Amino acid sequence: MRISLIVAILAALGAGTLNVLQVRDKINTLISQRDGYHTERDNVQAKLDTTTREWTKTKTDLAQTQQQLADAQAARKKAEDTATAQTKRADDLSDRLAKTIQDRDAAQADLAAYKGTGKSPEEIGKLVLLIKQDQDTIAAISAEKAVLTRTVARLNNELAKFIGTNTVVKLRADLKGKVVVVDPKWDFVVLNIGDEQGVLENGELLVSRDGKLVAKVVVRTVEKGRSVANVMPGWKLGEIFEGDEVTPAHPAT
Repeated sequence: MRISLIVAILAALGAGTLNVLQVRDKINTLISQRDGYHTERDNVQAKLDTTTREWTKTKTDLAQTQQQLADAQAARKKAEDTATAQTKRADDLSDRLAKTIQDRDAAQADLAAYKGTGKSPEEIGKLVLLIKQDQDTIAAISAEKAVLTRTVARLNNELAKFIGTNTVVKLRADLKGKVVVVDPKWDFVVLNIGDEQGVLENGELLVSRDGKLVAKVVVRTVEKGRSVANVMPGWKLGEIFEGDEVTPAHPAT
């Protein structure tokens, strides 16, 4: 029995020793694997750090390149603007030079003409003054003539009305005006033309819009710069609006 017990104890010790050896081998294997993982991790981390540094540098280089490109584009735009301004200035100077040369040539021609008259500068100055006075006189006479012409036309129109002749009142062929006020209730309009433009009482005007006849009106009241006209019965083809154009129905030849 003792022998059996001893054998059992020895067997148990042998099995325990074997188990210890196996566990130690496994532990050593795990330690080796762990060290390998740590080494691989350290290698991956080192590569990651290197990649991160390279990416950061690339990003910085890209930003610098973009800024340099923007600066180059701004410099080119500034150069183009400067070139355009200089070109315009050169063109302006060329125009001014051409105008100066033209004025110089005209002045030289005038000087040659003055010298050809054989008169002194004082005499030429007097002649220029006399011409200016004559031009002013002609302008005044022309203005007075226009007033007299309008007065004669108005008087002839009133005379025809007084003596009862059935004469058609003719207005200036170039007379043009616009409707400025419309009264649809009483069928009259106010025009922006009057005595100064040659409007006469009982003169007939055609009202049109966009080239289409709208109505015919007859002038009843004439003032200096405006007149009042009534819409003629049977001639209202549409509504009259402010801004419609008026022209003589019977223009003078």
